[in-house]
Amino acid sequence: MALAVPVFMSGCSDSSNSPAPVVGPIVPTVDRAYYVLPPGNFGGLPTTSNSLDQLALYDGLTPLRGNVTDADIEKLYLPEDFKPIGETTEEPTGRPGTTVLYDEFGVAHVTGQTREDMAFGAGWVTARDRSLLVDLGRGPARVAVADVPGIDAFGLVTSAQSFVPSAATEQLVTDQVNLLVELYGDEGRQIVAEAQAYADGYNAYKESRGANPSPFTVNDVVAASAFIGSIFGAGGGAEAVNAEFLSTLICGLGDGRGQLAWEDAMLFDDPEAPTTISARFEYGPLTGGEVTGSAVVDSGSIISLDPREPGVATAAANADQAAFIPAAGPPTKTRASNFLIVNSTQSVNATNLAVMGPQLGYYYPEIVMQIHLSAPGIEAQGAAVPGISMYLLLGRTRDYAWSLTSASQDVRDVFAEVLCNPDGSDPTRESMHYMYKGECRPFEIFDAGLLNGKPIRYPVSVHGPMIGTATSDGQPIALTRKRSTFGRDGLNLAALKDMTEGDASTPEKFWEAANKFGFTFNWGYMSRSNVAYFASGLLPVRAAGLDRRLPTWGTGDYEWQGFLDQAAHPHAAEGPSGRLLNWNNQSAPGFMHGDDEPYGSVHRVELFDQFPDKVGLAGVVSVMNRSATEDVRSPVWPVISEVLHGGEAPSPLAAKVIELLDAWVADDAPRLDADNDGFYDESGPTIMDALFKPLAEAVMRPVFGDLTQALDDIRDLDGGANPSSSPPGASFMDKDLRTLLGKDVKGKFKLSYCGNGDLETCRDSLWQVVEEVSQQLAAERGNDPSTWLRPAFKLGFAPELIPETFRGTNRPTFQQVLEFVPGQ
Repeated sequence: MALAVPVFMSGCSDSSNSPAPVVGPIVPTVDRAYYVLPPGNFGGLPTTSNSLDQLALYDGLTPLRGNVTDADIEKLYLPEDFKPIGETTEEPTGRPGTTVLYDEFGVAHVTGQTREDMAFGAGWVTARDRSLLVDLGRGPARVAVADVPGIDAFGLVTSAQSFVPSAATEQLVTDQVNLLVELYGDEGRQIVAEAQAYADGYNAYKESRGANPSPFTVNDVVAASAFIGSIFGAGGGAEAVNAEFLSTLICGLGDGRGQLAWEDAMLFDDPEAPTTISARFEYGPLTGGEVTGSAVVDSGSIISLDPREPGVATAAANADQAAFIPAAGPPTKTRASNFLIVNSTQSVNATNLAVMGPQLGYYYPEIVMQIHLSAPGIEAQGAAVPGISMYLLLGRTRDYAWSLTSASQDVRDVFAEVLCNPDGSDPTRESMHYMYKGECRPFEIFDAGLLNGKPIRYPVSVHGPMIGTATSDGQPIALTRKRSTFGRDGLNLAALKDMTEGDASTPEKFWEAANKFGFTFNWGYMSRSNVAYFASGLLPVRAAGLDRRLPTWGTGDYEWQGFLDQAAHPHAAEGPSGRLLNWNNQSAPGFMHGDDEPYGSVHRVELFDQFPDKVGLAGVVSVMNRSATEDVRSPVWPVISEVLHGGEAPSPLAAKVIELLDAWVADDAPRLDADNDGFYDESGPTIMDALFKPLAEAVMRPVFGDLTQALDDIRDLDGGANPSSSPPGASFMDKDLRTLLGKDVKGKFKLSYCGNGDLETCRDSLWQVVEEVSQQLAAERGNDPSTWLRPAFKLGFAPELIPETFRGTNRPTFQQVLEFVPGQ
């Protein structure tokens, strides 16, 4: 053992023996900001080099999974630093105060001596780069404004169908232009003036090319706002389907058991649902008191309205055609956006970090465009919506950045209208009157316009368009759907204006700006000194006596009581563990989103894991990119595996299949074709795709029996062969199996499902599924499960105007990568 020798320090310093100075984190001296948009920023025909030049960058990140470096970011994203990339080409517009420079990637840098000069340039650029999309979308955007039942407005665009609005529909748009001025005064007048300059620029480009048969107008700007909101910014409206499912369960399982099974299946108010922020905000399924204002819908009684058959609720003809949907069914939705925001306390450089973007789908022309806007009071770069691109939808200013994900908050309600006849005779489904505040009122018949030359007309009540009819306790009712933002779509421009011109300089100002957005989105925000979150949406305060998951009686006794104040919206200036993570998951504990949006104990946002104690920008990109090819069902697999491993496999083949799946999930369940040979690199996707739904059915069937398919219809048990969102089946299995295993479970289900609550019986049923599926796969693919490679999912660009495809990835379409230096 060495002796401890005392050391006596002299009064003289000796730098050679001095300890190394303790230093803090090395803070970057310049911002880092990047973005990408596949396939490229030009969206016209014929294509140009800028139509496809970002696709290789976007696809190049995918095989890197969680191993992204700073060099990869530099290589696979474009700089978002207010500077043109490479050589520039000036685009003459004929307006002296407007300058448009295009860089090597076809991104327009628009500078205006005045705000209107800038707006003019943005309009010119939109016509040059996205007129194909805008011209296809101008008519369908009016479908979104009017909430035409049974027609998906965006489906009209992608299928190139023609809609000519009626005078009444166009008046709905004009009224919104007037409302902007009425509610916002000078700010509203400025928005209208800039929208007019934008329209002038659009028209000037068209006229410079010798063709402009239908000039772009301010009304088109407002309609474009409604268009985006209808696709990504609305939630709720599935109450009729929920109620019919409840009746189906009560009829099939009995009153008490059916009600309990329905409560479990709804997946609302689950205390284990992952949330973006930890603070609790109360907005639950029940509005208080005894439920007296929610309607029953008889099982199998819903008939959707077809607006091509005016005044009659019929089974929608050709409902499988593009753009036609069952009017009374759950509204269509697109939900695949995410953001990962890390505050300085968790950053290796003591800087705020963000990787964020919306999943808008893969289209050509793409439905957003990259643009840099510069004018008095504006220095902003990011993504804008063609038709309203004098402002950014998301992007950055000099000092902050923001992004959006669809929140699916409850801005739509289905009302059950009590039908009546003025002569006092018994009503039928065909009755065109309804009871409201004690009066038998006629439905108005709204003439929306012409779709492919065919008149579109439908009844409208005081609540909204009729979407169908049904029976309630045997009596005929009409179903109508009310949207809080109806007639107010254009008001959302004020939020985008505020964000674009730099008004959101603090979290408090950010919340104020985001609250102007009536559409329902999760907003992620990062500045040099703060991170923040806000859940927007014009959210109704509902009357007491309601279950928000069910239709509301439309008699006038249960009308909306106003809207939530800004302070009642989920918001925060920090996130749990120093991070704000959102992948369309629940915003906050206690806060129910739309009645069509279940949140259970398993959600894909949980794939944003494996953060180190301190993370750099490349590390955040790595977390995002790894999760983008990770099977979203994989978080529940360890629980399933634990149940199975409590007993013996029925055959060596079944044991080998589970062994392979265990290893694949332990490696983060990659659905990846890294070498781009057309096949997944491992057999995990083949096995998971074949096993998952049968396992979920085996768990739930002991209670649901013959109604298991009805459960699958309303609550996707699987997620499909190429799942991108979290199927409720994962949450059903997770909570039920953990309960069987005796684990700590918060908010346990009201019923026991797998094995009717007996663990051994449950385990035997799951092993039986594994055995049957394994034998079937072996018969098809051979006896070695490691060779069961299936063709890899490829993504392409709708509506197939270009043939390019790329490796499947569950990642935002447009994406920003940002690190801001404090104090600059």
